[in-house]
Amino acid sequence: MSPVSLKPAQCRAARALLDWTQQQLAEHVGLSVVSIRAFEKGKDMRTSNQALLRLTLEKHGVQFIDENGGGAGARLRDREAASSGEGIKPDKLTSENDG
Repeated sequence: MSPVSLKPAQCRAARALLDWTQQQLAEHVGLSVVSIRAFEKGKDMRTSNQALLRLTLEKHGVQFIDENGGGAGARLRDREAASSGEGIKPDKLTSENDG
């Protein structure tokens, strides 16, 4: 995966880790909610906008995992990253609070 490449599933996973809605992500990145929603559904997005998404999510503590036989993914860089911003701690993330 190239440094800019971001898969829609990784974007959704990163948002869940930070407990952000599509609206919150759009505000942090400076893109429209429509663009975020379309990308997460698998529509094409400019490489420059993907880079903005990735950099913003990385700035807030998300680390992207390349495909390595198990598929691409996302995780929090460390536990402090989850509690330093608007997100929730990883041990508190459940399917019920994934907004």
